[in-house]
Amino acid sequence: MGAGTEPAEAQCDSLEGRIYLDYNATTPLAPEVSQAVWDAMCQAWGNPSSSHPAGSKAKELIGSARQSLANMLGGRPEDIVFTSGGTEANNMVIHTACRHFHDSQRGTGNSQGIPHIVTSSVEHDSIRLPLEQLGKEGLAEATFVPVSPRSGQAEVDDVLAAIQPNTCLVSLMLANNETGVIMPVAELSQRVCALNRRRAAQGLPRILVHTDAAQMIGKGRVDVQELGVDYLTIVGHKFHGPRIGALYIRSPGTATPLHPMLFGGGQERSFRPGTENTPMIAGLGQAAELVNKNWEAYEAHMRDVRDYLEATLEASFGKQRIRFNSHFKGSKRLCNTCNFSILGPGLQGRRVLAHCKVLLASVGAACHSDKGDRPSPVLLSCGVPPEVAQNALRLSVGRGTTRADVDRAVQDLVQAVEQLERDQAP
Repeated sequence: MGAGTEPAEAQCDSLEGRIYLDYNATTPLAPEVSQAVWDAMCQAWGNPSSSHPAGSKAKELIGSARQSLANMLGGRPEDIVFTSGGTEANNMVIHTACRHFHDSQRGTGNSQGIPHIVTSSVEHDSIRLPLEQLGKEGLAEATFVPVSPRSGQAEVDDVLAAIQPNTCLVSLMLANNETGVIMPVAELSQRVCALNRRRAAQGLPRILVHTDAAQMIGKGRVDVQELGVDYLTIVGHKFHGPRIGALYIRSPGTATPLHPMLFGGGQERSFRPGTENTPMIAGLGQAAELVNKNWEAYEAHMRDVRDYLEATLEASFGKQRIRFNSHFKGSKRLCNTCNFSILGPGLQGRRVLAHCKVLLASVGAACHSDKGDRPSPVLLSCGVPPEVAQNALRLSVGRGTTRADVDRAVQDLVQAVEQLERDQAP
């Protein structure tokens, strides 16, 4: 897709002349996905557990979607379990790891105490908050490994150094939602695999490996064989799908443990019971199909527009006034993400966006939108000075974003900054 094209997705992006550059927060449904959801609502409304034709049609649609997600990840359909979203999937992994730890300790006479989990300091709240809650309840302990200011990554050596005899899970996001930095998950999995062989000889519990791939899917290659993880979280609304999710588990219940948090009618092989949401699952499958067919074109287009955005920002404000917070030498980043600060007093990110008439964007993660003008903890952990971090803006382009959109958005930013500076003038 070239810079001047208008992909089908653009039809769903219209917001009365506004320019939406907040695709890391959420994406509109692709037209093909909307159609798949509608078709399922109208034509596959039967209960998938019913044996009659209406139920069989719904069950067949769910099976097809499961296959599409497996193809997208390089896994098998039996490795996919549908969930309500990424939050449920992440909580299920944490719950499973703690339960598996206790199960592995029974009858061994070699108790390691309570389970310990290692994660990074820049994870989504659906990882951080469950771990903090388990800690408050005395049910588990967690280590939050800071990212390196040099790379923006949670370094593999630092993660491994945090591992204890009672460690049962390492969870590291595949790409950060604010900086776009891609984490070294494949290397971490390899190192943990080797460590697990030594731990088994010592009678220590196995360490499971999980990655939250919410931001990466649809923007770059995601292959579970290359990543080597036990679990991977899928979030539909981040790649033009519906607001449900799924969890990849490497051979669930056999090679990799999976314990349900809910109990009911036995759907999803009892790993996640509850009558399946057939229309949303059909939409998720269609979104996965689009990624399967087009991810390289999507990635190339978004990278082109993102690079044009950064060049235009630099040309419009000058190199001395722009600080790119997502540039780390030697670290790869998402093709669509630009995190930057416009330097100067009174130019806090929220104030700048409030003065924009065209641009729709954010200062960081949508789940932190109630934190006021406090600098992003993600940026602070990456070594960005507080006075720079509080001015940060995160612009994330999408499949339908064009260079013309970028020109209008940057012009709007320039005018907003000029207005703020006039208001502050003595």
